[in-house]
Amino acid sequence: MSGAADPTFSLSTHPVHLGLGARVVRLEPMDGTLEWYERYGTATESDGTEGRLVSMHTFSEPWDSWEMHPLGEELVVCTAGTITLHQEHDGDPAATVATVTLGPGEAVINPPGVWHTADADGECTALFITAGTGTEIRPR
Repeated sequence: MSGAADPTFSLSTHPVHLGLGARVVRLEPMDGTLEWYERYGTATESDGTEGRLVSMHTFSEPWDSWEMHPLGEELVVCTAGTITLHQEHDGDPAATVATVTLGPGEAVINPPGVWHTADADGECTALFITAGTGTEIRPR
C-alpha cells in the first residue's frame, strides 16, 4: 500500500462496522454521544440487521444505564480486568437477573431483546460485537 496512511488504529477510539459483502469499515472516532450513534446508524442502515458494530471500551465504574438490542445478539469479550454483566430476562426489572463475571479471554452473549448492564471492580476492557439496529437504552 504505497503512500497509504498508517493502517493500524485503536478500536478504543475508532470502532469498525462489519457490513454486507464481508466489508470492514473503519469509523470516525467514537465520542459516546447519541449523535455519534445516530450518524453511525444512518451511514450503515443499508446493511440492515446483518451489520455489526465492533468496539472496545475501558471503564472502571458501573454503567449508569441498561441497554437492549432487539434485532440480534451481542458478543461481549473481556480483554483485561474483570467485568460483571447483568442480563434481565423477560423485560421485567423485577425478574431474576442473570449475572456473569468475565475475566480476560472470557465471553458471553447478550440474546436479542435482553436488557443488560455491567459493573467493574477496577479498570476493565471489553470488546463488543453488536447488532445495534433498534438499540434501546434506559436509566439504571
